[in-house]
Amino acid sequence: MYKTKQLWNPLSTVFRRLLPTTCRFDPFSANSQFPPLSSHPQSSSRVPPRHSLDFFPDSKFSLLSFCSQSAAKLDSTTKRCWNCVTDAPGSTPFLYCDSCRSIQPLDLSIDYFQIFGLEKKYEIVVNGLEGRYKDWQKKLHPDLVHSKSEKEREYAAEQSARVIDAYRTLSNPLSRAIYILRLEGVDVDEEQTVSDPELLTEIMEIREAVEEAPDSQALNQIQSRMTEKLEETSNSFANAFRRRNFDEAVACIQKMTYYQRASEEILKKL
Repeated sequence: MYKTKQLWNPLSTVFRRLLPTTCRFDPFSANSQFPPLSSHPQSSSRVPPRHSLDFFPDSKFSLLSFCSQSAAKLDSTTKRCWNCVTDAPGSTPFLYCDSCRSIQPLDLSIDYFQIFGLEKKYEIVVNGLEGRYKDWQKKLHPDLVHSKSEKEREYAAEQSARVIDAYRTLSNPLSRAIYILRLEGVDVDEEQTVSDPELLTEIMEIREAVEEAPDSQALNQIQSRMTEKLEETSNSFANAFRRRNFDEAVACIQKMTYYQRASEEILKKL
């Protein structure tokens, strides 16, 4: 044991000197502060396990280079304010810097649900959207940055327009259904011809009822029916989406499209 210890200590000292101080990883210490690979934000199955990080004289991959590469990857993914270089908070979408009040460049990787702090699901509480929308516009509206640089005015116009689109999309059941399917990689053709004979017959009957309605009271009754139809089909879409039955979900969107158009036609007549 004594001879082994004598040989081991110089070798461990050499290794410690090789490692950068920012890495905080000591392979010879039980109190190492380096996070395990499974919890590293940039880890993947392609990263070699710790036991394979051996030092070979001719190898281009060493523990030292691994630590440096990991740090570089972490830095490249960290979002910072373009103006004051403050790190972005990880829990909220970085549209606006709270430190220097600068509007950030458009980031299309942030989806509409993230903008409003919502879980990515079809069934959401729509009532809370308006308040969050107004809060964003108090920070992003182009009129608020008229005296700032042209670059930031462009950022404001882009961010404000995207928040408006996000609000309108998520507020409406039909547009929200189309959007969440697109996030899943399912593109919906809203103009696709309906082939369901039952739906076609129903659409024709609705149109005739609207055209022949004698007064506003009759139109309001049809409008109530359309509201009920939209709600029923919206619930059917939610169930299909939860089961990831995208074919059924698309069929629900087709029905919702026609019910909404009928509702819009009624409103024109009222």
